[in-house]
Amino acid sequence: MTTAFETLLVRAEGPVLHVTLNRPQVRNAMSQRMVAELGTVLADAERDGTTRVLVLQGAGGHFCAGADIKDMAAARARSADDPNAIAKSNAVFGELCVAYASSPLAVVAMVQGTVMGGGFGLACVADVTLADETVVFRLPETGLGVVPAQVGPFLVERLGYAEARRLAVTGAKVDAAEALRLRLVHEVHIDAESLDWALKRVLADILRCAPGALAATKALLAKARLHSPASLVQEAAEVFARAAAGPEAAEGTAAFIQKRKPSWAPE
Repeated sequence: MTTAFETLLVRAEGPVLHVTLNRPQVRNAMSQRMVAELGTVLADAERDGTTRVLVLQGAGGHFCAGADIKDMAAARARSADDPNAIAKSNAVFGELCVAYASSPLAVVAMVQGTVMGGGFGLACVADVTLADETVVFRLPETGLGVVPAQVGPFLVERLGYAEARRLAVTGAKVDAAEALRLRLVHEVHIDAESLDWALKRVLADILRCAPGALAATKALLAKARLHSPASLVQEAAEVFARAAAGPEAAEGTAAFIQKRKPSWAPE
């Protein structure tokens, strides 16, 4: 199935939805239209009852060069009539990052070439981020007189405060080897072909997980970032009990006993 968008290429392969940022002439710079379409794609995928994994990548050998400068100029122009125009536009992207970070679906990012600004944020909110050796991450905002406002919190979450602060105040250029060392990406592969094989392996691993259990696990881990283990004991027990009494656990146990794949696993 293929769905037409202005800034995205969207293709479904069974339970996997491939979403390609498709503005290669500007290294997939993120326009307001792209932000809106990325939000629509995610919301539709979460509702369709079929999609289990969403894969993000960029067309033309680059992931995303950050915000579209023309859109930023337009927001500044609107601020003469609406003093909150720039903040509103920025907040829309922040909400998009939150939506992807908190999605019950598994989100995989395949990053190559340029990864800047908003693209940096999308790479950080993915559950799994795979790269090839061409990837270069940049945080250029402070050098342009602005702030990586919506990306910053997710950068802290991904890398920790000390490394996030270092990258932000230096506008650092991070190549593939350093990105792997920092755990900004989870794997680096030598070329696009190797990256595609890695994606197939990761997708196979994800699709062996029960979708409901995966979603509940993501939600519990997200809460664990902000709460002590002791404070989550009872809630975690309740989450486990609901899962153990549910249909996925029944099917998973039966499949294990019968030495077969569970119904949600690909053939």
